Amino acid sequence: MMAVISLTAIITSCDKGTEDEAIDPADLKELKLSVPMVNDWIFDGDVKFAIQVENPNKVEMDVAVTVYLRTDTKKSLPNYTKEVKVPAGKSDIDISFTLEPGFYRAICMANKATIRSFVFGVSPKLISSPPDKQPDFDKYWDDAVAQLEGIQMNATLTELPSRSTAARKAYLVEMNSVPDGLEGDPVVIRGYYLEPTDGKKHPVIMHYQPYDDNPPSYAISCPSGGNSQDFAEFTLSHRGQYINNRPASLRSPDDGKGDLVNPYGDWFAFHFGQKDGYYYRGAFLDCVQAIRFMGTRETSDMDNVFAEGASQGGALSYAAAALSPYPLRAIAPCVAFLGDFPDYFNIVTWPGNTARANKGDMTDEQMYAFLSYFDTKNLATRIHCAVLACSGLLDETCPPHTNTAPFNNLDVSDKKMIYYPNMKHEQPKDWGSKYMIFFKERIQQ
Repeated sequence: MMAVISLTAIITSCDKGTEDEAIDPADLKELKLSVPMVNDWIFDGDVKFAIQVENPNKVEMDVAVTVYLRTDTKKSLPNYTKEVKVPAGKSDIDISFTLEPGFYRAICMANKATIRSFVFGVSPKLISSPPDKQPDFDKYWDDAVAQLEGIQMNATLTELPSRSTAARKAYLVEMNSVPDGLEGDPVVIRGYYLEPTDGKKHPVIMHYQPYDDNPPSYAISCPSGGNSQDFAEFTLSHRGQYINNRPASLRSPDDGKGDLVNPYGDWFAFHFGQKDGYYYRGAFLDCVQAIRFMGTRETSDMDNVFAEGASQGGALSYAAAALSPYPLRAIAPCVAFLGDFPDYFNIVTWPGNTARANKGDMTDEQMYAFLSYFDTKNLATRIHCAVLACSGLLDETCPPHTNTAPFNNLDVSDKKMIYYPNMKHEQPKDWGSKYMIFFKERIQQ
C-alpha cells in the first residue's frame, strides 16, 4: 500500500540548500509513503515495523508521524508520535513500541494524512482468557451425553443416486437426538453421508456447518462421492439448520422427504437462560450423535476420527472433541464462534445484543454463568487431540480474541493457530488443503 502525500499541505520545512541555491516550494515533488506488513501483523514481544518513504526531491523533508492505537474493545491508547527529517531517495522511519498481549488496531498517519490502518496481535499465546466453568460443568456435560446414549438413534439411510459414485455411495441420514430439554420427544436431525464402497475401514471426517440463513435463502446439495476413498465423511445438519429447514426445492431432489421447516426461530435466542433446554446443548449433542452414527458403520475406522468446521462449525468441532465418547484424532476449527462470552460481547455487537435482549431478569453475572456451559474456552479444557485453528485479524463477527481464547486453553502440545492478517469472517481459500494435510499426517495406522 502506497500513500502519496501532498507537499503543499504537509511539509513544514525543508533544507533550502546553499545560500546561492533557493528551493521554490512549488518545485517540490510529492512524498510516497507505505507501511509494509511484518510477520503477518503478529508480534511476539515489542511491536516493530517501518514506514517506507520515497522522497524524490534533492533536499531533506520534515515528516511528523503519528500512530493512533486502540484495543479490540475500542479503548483508545496514547498515540505514538515521531518527527523525522527524511533524506532524498528511499528510507525507512522505524516504529517501535511495547504493548500488553492482545489485539489492537493501528492507524498510521504522516503529516495528518492516513497511510495505513491495520489490526495486529501482540504475543497471542500469552493472552489470558481463563476458564470460567461452573462447579458442575463437567457433570452437566457428562449427564447430557448419558441422556444422548439413552436415546434410540433409529437411523435411516436414503441413497442419493445422483450424488453416489463407484468410489463412495451418498446417503441422506435421518436419526434421533436428544429433545430440547430433559424430557420430551427426540429431535430428528439429518446429514449427508459418504460411505466408501470397498468394504474396508476408513478414517472418518465430520463436517460441521456455519450459522445458517434464517429464513433459508440458498440450496443445500449433498456432496459428491467423488473418486477418492481416503475417508468416510459425514456433513451434519444439526437441529433446525440446513437440511432440517429447507423446502424440497432447496435440497437434493432425490431424497423424497418434502418440505422441512425450522421450529426454533433465532437459534442463539432459543430457550436462552435455560441450561437444560438451550439450543446449543442440543446442537452440541447432535454433533456427538453424528459421530456415534459413524461408529455403527462397518467402513468407519473409529480410531481415526477428525472434525472440521468454520464459524459455528468451528465451535461445534470444539464441542465434538470435548464430548465425543470416541476420542478424536484432530480437529480444525476455523474462525470459531462461541468463544469467551464476557469479552466477546465487549468487542463486537452480535450476539451480545441478542443475549441481552433475551436474558429477562438475569443479571449480567447470571447470564455469563449460564453461557459458560456453552463457551468454547471451557470446552477446550476437555480436549486432548491435535488442533489446527485459524482466525482473521479483520473478523468483526468472531474476532481473533474469541478464537484465541479456546486455543490458549487447550492443554495439548500438538496445536497450531494461523492468523490471516487481511481476512474478515470467512474461510481461507487454502483452508481445505491445510486441514486435510494436517489430518492425514495424524492418521494412526
